[in-house]
This record gives sequence, C-alpha cells and structure tokens, in this order.
Amino acid sequence: MNYKRAAILFFLGLILLVIGYFALALNWSYSSGERAGWIQKLSNKGWVCKTWEGELALVSLPGSATVEKFLFTVQDEKVAAALSEVMGKRVTLHYEEKVGLPTSCFGETRHYVTKVTVSNDISLSPGVVIHPNPVEVPASAAASSAASAP
Repeated sequence: MNYKRAAILFFLGLILLVIGYFALALNWSYSSGERAGWIQKLSNKGWVCKTWEGELALVSLPGSATVEKFLFTVQDEKVAAALSEVMGKRVTLHYEEKVGLPTSCFGETRHYVTKVTVSNDISLSPGVVIHPNPVEVPASAAASSAASAP
C-alpha cells in the first residue's frame, strides 16, 4: 500500500516538474532585441500546431549583394495581422529569444516577434540615413491604415 502511494506521488511530482518547465520556458526569454529590415515571407505553417513563420531581409549597406535573413516565429494573431499589413515596408521587429522548447510545435525558430514598428527612414546617400520618430503599428490600426493607403 505504501509502495503504490509513493509511486503515485512520484508521478504527480514528475508531471508538476514538466508543467513547471514548460511554463518557465514559455514565459522566460533568454534575450530580447530588435531587428530592422523588410519582411519578405510570412506563412501559417504546421500539421497540428499552426504557427506564423517569417523571414526578415536584413541589408547592412544599400546596394549590397549579400542579404542576411532573420527567421522568426509569431504566436499572436494580432501581431501576425500587423506584419502582413506592412509587408514591403521597412520595419523594426521586437523579438524575444526562447531557449529550451523541446518541440517545433511552439515554432520553428527561437525568435518570437512580439511587436512591429514601421521605420520611416529617409536615405540621403548610402550610409547616411535620417531617422524620424518611428510609428508603432497596433494590430487594430494596421488594417485601417492599409485600407486608406493609396
């Protein structure tokens, strides 16, 4: 009788540890930052767990032949809608890097985008750019601003 109770307590403790691990891995970020560039791909992928996966083209110098890609995942539908509305514009993505998620069900990358901001950079010449105040695109306003654009 004591053996069965110990086994049940062991498995309950193990289940609580696994749940705690997932809660920590999903809510804690290893790093966070921003990347600027042009969104060139955004798609809803997955067999069972659907996530938004995208690519941001990073260009360090205008006219440069080498384009670096920043792969990212989006979990929030409002952020995904805002991203699809600003495709083709220069944007800044705020992301959080999550480490330790064991499956691709949470996303194909470690970089989870949480916010998008349109960059209104004015290029005077290669390497000389004026940065006016960036405009943050809330998900609800992204659809209305895209509808009113010429």
